[in-house]
Amino acid sequence: MNNRPAIICLVTALAAPALLAQAPATLNVDVGRAKAPASPTLYGLMTEEINYSYDGGLYAELVRNRTFRSDWTGILNWFVIERGTASAKVSVEPKDGPSAALPSSAKLEVTKADANSPAGLLNEGYWGIAVRPNSRYTGSFFAKSNSASPLPVRIALVADQSGQVLAKTSVSITGSGWKEYKFEMQSGNAAASSENHLELTVDKPATLWLQLVSLFPPTYHSRPNGNRIDIMEKLAAMRPSFLRFPGGNYLEGNRIDNRFDWKKMIGPLVDRPTHPTTWSYHSTDGMGLLEFLEWCEDLHMQPLLAIYGGYSLGGQVVKPGPDLEPYVQEGLEEIEYVTGGADTKWGALRARDGHPAPFTLSYVEIGNEDNFDRARTYDGRYAQFYQAIKAKYPNLQVIATMPVNGITPDVVDDHYYKREQGMFDEARHYDHTDRNGPKIFVGEWATREGSPTPNFGAALGDAAFLTGLERNSDVVVMAAYAPLFVNVNPGGMQWSSDLIGYDALNSYGSPSYYTQVMFASCLGDQTMESSLAGSGDKFFYSVTASKGSKVCMKLVNAASAAQPVTITLSGLGAGTHAAQLDTLKANTAWATNTVTNPNRIAPVRSKLTVNGGRLEHVLPPYSIQVLAIDLK
Repeated sequence: MNNRPAIICLVTALAAPALLAQAPATLNVDVGRAKAPASPTLYGLMTEEINYSYDGGLYAELVRNRTFRSDWTGILNWFVIERGTASAKVSVEPKDGPSAALPSSAKLEVTKADANSPAGLLNEGYWGIAVRPNSRYTGSFFAKSNSASPLPVRIALVADQSGQVLAKTSVSITGSGWKEYKFEMQSGNAAASSENHLELTVDKPATLWLQLVSLFPPTYHSRPNGNRIDIMEKLAAMRPSFLRFPGGNYLEGNRIDNRFDWKKMIGPLVDRPTHPTTWSYHSTDGMGLLEFLEWCEDLHMQPLLAIYGGYSLGGQVVKPGPDLEPYVQEGLEEIEYVTGGADTKWGALRARDGHPAPFTLSYVEIGNEDNFDRARTYDGRYAQFYQAIKAKYPNLQVIATMPVNGITPDVVDDHYYKREQGMFDEARHYDHTDRNGPKIFVGEWATREGSPTPNFGAALGDAAFLTGLERNSDVVVMAAYAPLFVNVNPGGMQWSSDLIGYDALNSYGSPSYYTQVMFASCLGDQTMESSLAGSGDKFFYSVTASKGSKVCMKLVNAASAAQPVTITLSGLGAGTHAAQLDTLKANTAWATNTVTNPNRIAPVRSKLTVNGGRLEHVLPPYSIQVLAIDLK
């Protein structure tokens, strides 16, 4: 047997490698010697209602302000239609609605209308309404009228510029009591566009009361009240292992009464009262507790349930002890809704809501960023939740949002928001962490450069940071980038540097998004013994492997010059091994993707054959690579 290592050159094209390259580095990896277990749940998702993440984003509802909230200008996002000689006005009826949760309605008074001069209401959607060719749209509303005979209501999707009717149908309102009316309509062959609106019109004088006007396009897995297909497909490509929800400030609310009150976000939409968010807009509450769980189900993720812990962002605190006990019970009931059988009180309600089977739950988190609690009550609040949860659900892992005294948490949630250089510095943060302490959940993190989505410099910071998490994934068990989403329309963003951007019609992945996709695509079950010598301070790496299967190497060159590296793979053997190299690179750190140019920066894949255990490799300037070597 010839034991001399074969030399394979994996050199990416460079303009002048001899002049531009940095000093050579040497990376030694022992593919037969594992260092520690790697967490199978390392890569996941964190989500909250920010940047129109759900309403106007993932949640596929097309109607904006479907419950007719108003201010001094009138009913928001709704406008009166008076065609020809028609005459009409609209107002809010404050004490007449279809449910206790929605006690008001829109009152449309049509005093003059006929077939040639209809009157009604127009909804502008979330910066337009996307209409795609040959697509089915499903809708509903609650209505009543004062008409002595059935009142036909025409429903149409209409192009803003041409006035072309792209899809249409009608329903007849009967009787003076509230009823729900459902409808469907089909678009034709018109080109996809978001410059459209929804119209509801009548062609005779009458008074019509409306509430909860809803319209959905086709959704992911065809779920009613479901999610946008294009965004869900991007999430699926990330191979997430968990979803932390409802996450962030959306859990806390600015005040206690604006928290994520899960009991008001289950069951029929007409029984959900809606509420203001912490980011200066209103939540429809259509993305409720069950919808989050079904999101997990659709993407084969574990739910990581965040429970309101008694602190709200504006500074309101519930003191530990008797005052906190109702919130502890509320949290226990929430866990039962998620995990309980149909023979339990709250499991039965979940079954009523359409999901008889319980969900598997391994982690719950108490609160969010409780380090902002100036009263410093979190030690007591966490202990009270911890003890109650462990007493009823001893196998649940209970996450603390900060280090606590008195009880050792199962997991502690660390957050990082820094510029590129700061994330380079954090790449080695966990290299010397105490392995006897709590496990770590990096529940929010991002390199904050670029707007509305990250530039390539941010992607390099992200990739460097992720190599550190991978190398230490025996203690860092989970991590999630935040924020996940941003609506890129003017007024849609409250926080810059967000992973996935979109408007009403299109969505795109940032360079940081593709970094996540690449890293999650190749993760072994063990971190491997390795060492690095001779590199500059902008070269980062991690190595994991699955025994007898493959080696996954993450290589990051954040410098403006190429980085030669000699990779020695001890134990690889002298046979031939197939390899795959994914490369993400850019010409500058400021390069990025946009909703109009979504593919400027995307991974490029190449196939390789490796003989033996030595690779002479050159990383391009500003590049992120994932090298997967088959051990079979």
